[in-house]
Amino acid sequence: MARIGVVSISDGRDHVHARNAEFIQSKQDGLVRTLTAAGHEVVTGAELVATNTLASSVTREVAAAGVDVTIFYYAVWSFPHFTMLAADATRSPLILVASTDPTEPGLVGMLAAGGALDQIGRTHTRLWGAPDDGELADSVGVHARAASAVASLRGSTFGRFGGRPMGMNTAVANTDQWMRQFGVDVEEIDQYELVLRAEKADPSEARKAREWIEAHAAGVHYDGKKLTPELLEKQIRSYIAVREIIGERKLDFSGIKGQPELTEHFATMDVTEAFLNDPYDWNGPKDVHVTSTEADMDGALTMQLMHKISGDPVLFADVRHYHADRDIWDLCNSGQHATWYAARSADPAENLAKVNFYPEVFFFPAGGASVQHIAAPGEMTLARLTRNDGRYRMQLMLGEFESYDDATNEKLVRQSTPEWPHAFARLDAPGEVFLSKFGANHIHAVPGDRRSEMRAVAAQLGIDLDEWTRG
Repeated sequence: MARIGVVSISDGRDHVHARNAEFIQSKQDGLVRTLTAAGHEVVTGAELVATNTLASSVTREVAAAGVDVTIFYYAVWSFPHFTMLAADATRSPLILVASTDPTEPGLVGMLAAGGALDQIGRTHTRLWGAPDDGELADSVGVHARAASAVASLRGSTFGRFGGRPMGMNTAVANTDQWMRQFGVDVEEIDQYELVLRAEKADPSEARKAREWIEAHAAGVHYDGKKLTPELLEKQIRSYIAVREIIGERKLDFSGIKGQPELTEHFATMDVTEAFLNDPYDWNGPKDVHVTSTEADMDGALTMQLMHKISGDPVLFADVRHYHADRDIWDLCNSGQHATWYAARSADPAENLAKVNFYPEVFFFPAGGASVQHIAAPGEMTLARLTRNDGRYRMQLMLGEFESYDDATNEKLVRQSTPEWPHAFARLDAPGEVFLSKFGANHIHAVPGDRRSEMRAVAAQLGIDLDEWTRG
């Protein structure tokens, strides 16, 4: 959950504030209890703001606590210039919350303050309700989770293994723009470092991991050429190497180019990317490390935001095919769907029981295992940060992953590449709209309806929202 600051704004007349102080405090206390019960950490101002000096000093103290979002709370009529001073004392996203108790004009105070902020162009969100209103707490939570995700980007480092893959412009972003707009640095790492480290990685761990995969997967389909135990262990050693580099260079999220150098001459990165994105490996539970295939920078940035909001692994896929007769999309990519998506279970064995490791196809002469499964069904949020004439936009929609009987699944996967992972998605967007307007070949997804948080992310980052629905 998020860290939320709460600053209550009062009337600037001494005798009015003296009369209202107990009322304001009781409303604030109720709001804090509700937010705390929802799982948030709440930092409150040391005093109620009733002077211009307190407006600045109290808000600075709250800001210094590293809050993700700041609530300015209006239980009574409040002098609007206090809000202006308070807003200038923090850089966090702002939520103006009004009490709806009709005995005092809290709504009036919020509207006057919000109008003043509009005049100076300070973005903010307005909410209202009783302190114990569950819907109010949910709305605050949406914006707070979004703010926490956005704040997590600042000061983070993206590890970019290799350069632009196969001329793919949408996989490469301007590092100056990333730092200016998102606060993200990019650490460039040559793929040769990965190769050298993989050659030196612990062979006993690679053997342990291979045996673990063989014991738990639906199948490891060795063919003696494109997939052998030795090639699978090379892929595992690549995972170990990247994991070590992540630790040494303090990387927060990453992308691996892979094609064509590694896929032609070393091994594919499918196993590496799948398990980096998983919340476990053969050593037990671990943190998800968001990693994009083909070093897709905007893809990884989208995934990092979605992961920070949801806490779940994030799916990465090509938009491979549109089955117009069924109105479903085949989201399929050699790189990775994290194995977690096979069953979305906390138990790795349950997921891996639905995962096959197949020999790589003709695209990749170096060989290795492709991590294949069909994503488990359920409601999904699909999104992608893309750029239009240099300006970022959040392309967003709701969807549903579907799975069918074995014969239908087999028929569908054989129409594209059966050795690769697939997610069959019914999107809440007409096919002609999607194909005409979507700004990349890669798309990303997390379980559930997270559109509210993604809308808030777009607003807080000051980027355009391009949301699609039917009807």
